[in-house]
Amino acid sequence: MPDLILADLSAEIAANVRRALAEDIGSGDLTAQLIPEERLARARVITREAAVIAGRAWVDEVFRQIDPRVAVHWEVADGERVDADKLLFSLEGPARALLSGERSALNFLQTLSAVATRCRHYADLVEGTPVRLLDTRKTLPGLRMAQKYAVTCGGCHNHRIGLFDAFLIKENHIAACGGIAEAVAAARRIAPGKPVEVEVEDLEELDQALSAGADIVMLDELSLEDMYTAVRLTAGRAKLEASGGINGDNLRRIAETGVDYISLGTLTKDIKAVDLSMRLQL
Repeated sequence: MPDLILADLSAEIAANVRRALAEDIGSGDLTAQLIPEERLARARVITREAAVIAGRAWVDEVFRQIDPRVAVHWEVADGERVDADKLLFSLEGPARALLSGERSALNFLQTLSAVATRCRHYADLVEGTPVRLLDTRKTLPGLRMAQKYAVTCGGCHNHRIGLFDAFLIKENHIAACGGIAEAVAAARRIAPGKPVEVEVEDLEELDQALSAGADIVMLDELSLEDMYTAVRLTAGRAKLEASGGINGDNLRRIAETGVDYISLGTLTKDIKAVDLSMRLQL
């Protein structure tokens, strides 16, 4: 599946921000009313730790929706590595708007940058190999598209977006259909042209998936030896994706087996928000 690009996410970003502001500001920011409405201010946002940045468009949209008079001046680009204490962006405009938008803007930026930072770490581990690291559907509810965009900022790639854009036939689907061949044939009838991927747990099931004409075969927790064998047996008839039990310690060895893809839930699931700080200047 193709990677998400920012140009396709305008409506999604606007919706993400509307929901975030509705839950945070609600009927109005009580504390911001302590500041005179006409008071103007500036602010600076820095990162307290090294990171890879993602989420600029979400920050811009937060302040656009709160008050379009706020100007956002960026010092970094999405996908850029930054060191601790780096100035990320500055703001100027009505003080109330800067304060009301602070938390939502930083929530987006710290979360998406966390995804990009983790992805860059894993992408660096397989640098020099042709393998593509893929994300999964293990995302925060309501932020899937945002997180999957952040994955691309970190140098990794998108798997299917959801259950609607490709088949991923797993053990329970196979059992319900009566076998791998039957499941693949049914998928071709239901949605011709959609990618069909089959998860297999051994080399015998790999042979069945290849004979059935699967586009992609997911090798679920196969040994390194079996992965090498799978690559040799497949000989380009389908793409191979390694999945399950993969971490920073074994990632490079798996990439070197010759599989086409490695999917990792940890790219979006096991993240720690980047530590950001905003300081207001009245």
